[in-house]
Amino acid sequence: MITDLSLADIRERLQARDLTATQVTQECLDRIAAQNPVLNAFLHVDAGRALEYANALDDAGPDPAKALWGVPLALKDVLCVQGMPCTCGSRILNGFTPCYDATVAARLREAGAVFLGKLNCDEFAMGSSNETSAYGPARNPWDTDRVPGGSSGGSAVAVAAGQCFGALGTDTGGSIRQPASFCGVVGVKPTYGRCSRYGLVAYGSSLDQPGPMARTVADAAQLLQCIAGPDTRHGGHPKDSTCAPLPVPDWSAECEAARTRDLAGLTIGLPEEYWGDGIDDDVRAPMEAAIETARSLGATIKRVSLPLTKYAVPTYYIVAMAEASSNLARFDGVRYGRRAPVADGADSLLDLYTASRSQGFGEEVQRRILLGTYVLSAGYYDAYYRKAAQVRRKLREDFLAALDGCDVLAGPASPVAAWKLGELVDDPLKMYLMDIFTVSLNLAGLPGLCMPVGRGVSTGMPVGLQLFAKAFDETALFRVAAPLEQALGTLPCPGV
Repeated sequence: MITDLSLADIRERLQARDLTATQVTQECLDRIAAQNPVLNAFLHVDAGRALEYANALDDAGPDPAKALWGVPLALKDVLCVQGMPCTCGSRILNGFTPCYDATVAARLREAGAVFLGKLNCDEFAMGSSNETSAYGPARNPWDTDRVPGGSSGGSAVAVAAGQCFGALGTDTGGSIRQPASFCGVVGVKPTYGRCSRYGLVAYGSSLDQPGPMARTVADAAQLLQCIAGPDTRHGGHPKDSTCAPLPVPDWSAECEAARTRDLAGLTIGLPEEYWGDGIDDDVRAPMEAAIETARSLGATIKRVSLPLTKYAVPTYYIVAMAEASSNLARFDGVRYGRRAPVADGADSLLDLYTASRSQGFGEEVQRRILLGTYVLSAGYYDAYYRKAAQVRRKLREDFLAALDGCDVLAGPASPVAAWKLGELVDDPLKMYLMDIFTVSLNLAGLPGLCMPVGRGVSTGMPVGLQLFAKAFDETALFRVAAPLEQALGTLPCPGV
């Protein structure tokens, strides 16, 4: 089927006129219509405009200068797209339609992509299972009784199930890498500052970073190449002042070159804290097999240590919740967000704020706002937030020391495979601890890539290997991941 092809394959056939953009877009829309009642990956399908744009592309003819000409993609529902609803998976933004494109969306448009719609996610990207979405959870296409991971669960599901040829997610504490691992796709968390956050509804401003999800390493590299790079308005003023003014390497060429070479001369570090007790056997076995494959391809395997890993989860949740409480203060029913009706007893401004936020935000978002407000409050700021900021700097030093002498580090994205829907949703502390292998990278601001390396024997669920590299060295990630993928193979689209 057309929808089972990779992004690179579909791009080649579109450019050769073997397929039309309209034909490919219609195939994706048909698949979404058939699967979405079960998978719930899409919150909004923009079928009319997608087909209209695909028709216009066909009338103009293929353009080799546009890397994504006619390729159907979709975006996580925290990224603004002109004319499409943006709910962030929350009731409080129900009915909000942006009048502009996020920079990463605009760059995909410029590359010729066709937007199919917006993808499900945990409410305001807060969650590890997609169960906090106000519009119901997305379901894992490998086993619809299991979670797809979060918060970019909808993006991972849509790509894995063949509903689109690539998607954008955002990664604040592992929100691209963990669902990529659970659903068997490739996810890239770029270096903080590699991609513009302009038009991304903020959760944790010093942690958020948009990134691609795709079925192969080369497809992910192509998408990242399209969205990365400095972001300035006319006149040189930055749209996102944290976006680094650095050139974008040719990652697609790097992946192409990897087809004819092995991993000789590269060193992969294995942090002992990521390979110790607590890793489920279903996860450990495919990962160890992948490391042995890397060794057989010529890589040098080296044991390293990240001794501060045990402090990563509490540090992350202090920093992230503090920033969330600040960012979400604007959604009060007056400046932004759905306003509670007067009939609900909102007879003063404070009542209006309280009713609007209580009705608009879900339980997990309210929990994080309250915790964030507490750690920023007078008398507790020094004890919690300032201390967390100091530990964050130490964690980054920890990573840089471990990466000294290694091209990349490798470990799991999650200690377990995808769990059953409802299994952990009532135990938020246990859910937070599942982020132990992903949050450190966001605190350190470094890039990471998660790629499928097999399936668990007892669950049959996909397992992802996570790679880490130095800041702005995404090239190292692709240099290791592409040959490894070629040796291990990719996972097919699961039948749903």
